[in-house]
Amino acid sequence: MKNPTKVALLKNMVGPGEVDDDLQPEVTEECSKYGEVVKCLVYEIPSLPDYEAVRIFVEFTRVESAIKAVVDLNGRFFGGRTVSAGFFDHKRFANYDLAP
Repeated sequence: MKNPTKVALLKNMVGPGEVDDDLQPEVTEECSKYGEVVKCLVYEIPSLPDYEAVRIFVEFTRVESAIKAVVDLNGRFFGGRTVSAGFFDHKRFANYDLAP
C-alpha cells in the first residue's frame, strides 16, 4: 500500500452533475464502519474526465481506518461504476488543496 494517510480519496462513485444532497451523508455513514470519520468532503471538478470529476475525501481519526476503507472500497461497484480508492496527502487536505 502506497503512502497511507488518514485521508481516503474516492473517485468514480458518481459522475459530474450527479452529486446530490444525500451523497456526503451516505458516504460518511458507509465509511464509519471502518472507523471514526472526522470529515467527508465532496469536491467536483467538471473540467476533469468523467471518472475523476467528482472527488470524495474521507478523513478518519486513524490511518488504520483509512487503510481498511481503501482496501474494501477500491474496485467496488457503486451505481454501475467501479470505485477507485486511494490515499490523499493530509496537509493538502487540511489546506483544501484538493485538485489533482
